[in-house]
Amino acid sequence: MSYYIDLEKISIDNYRKKLETGYLPPSRMILKERLDERFGYFKNVGIKNIHELLMVLEKKDTLSDLQKTDCFSMDYLAILLRELKSLLPKPNRIKDFPGISQETIEKLENIGINNTLKLYERVIDHGARKKLAQEAGIDEAIVAELTKLTDLSRIKWVGTTFARILYELGIDTLEKMTQSDPVDLHARLNQFIKEKNLYKGQVGLNDVRILVDVAQDIPLDIEY
Repeated sequence: MSYYIDLEKISIDNYRKKLETGYLPPSRMILKERLDERFGYFKNVGIKNIHELLMVLEKKDTLSDLQKTDCFSMDYLAILLRELKSLLPKPNRIKDFPGISQETIEKLENIGINNTLKLYERVIDHGARKKLAQEAGIDEAIVAELTKLTDLSRIKWVGTTFARILYELGIDTLEKMTQSDPVDLHARLNQFIKEKNLYKGQVGLNDVRILVDVAQDIPLDIEY
């Protein structure tokens, strides 16, 4: 049971393949360059999975040593670190979700729950949600709604407003996101955003593909 992707389960080889075949924003396309050489180096120094890679990149002395290696640049290592960290998104604050009443927010805060990470373990199955509703004095339907918003918040780049949009479109669980067709979802998202006048721009198709792709690696732990 984990809010986040288990980075230890993604091997260096599998992550290299994801970078090779996956969609990346233009600012991160450098990660597709010299993949065999760079990830071959990581393997040769004993890095087995991306959890270990993240730990190495977060150490300043190790990072400095890597920058002295011919196949790495400061920009590449900084962007790789940023990409890995994005797989562990900061939890969303309950009070920032559109459509959640101040009364509900305060009742949850009174029992120590103010973000989706703290809420996650309290809504993992029907029994836990029923117990939370009773303890906080919140209707079970509201707890169910917050459960789904929490589930969506586990996907990188899904903030409170975007989680609400997905919820309103019926893509209201992580599992439904994994089953979504990116082209169809892209069209529906932008139509909804235009109708509701939520953003000035549009959500890019590649961005939607990234969301659907990264959702595949997150454990489907919440029971509905």
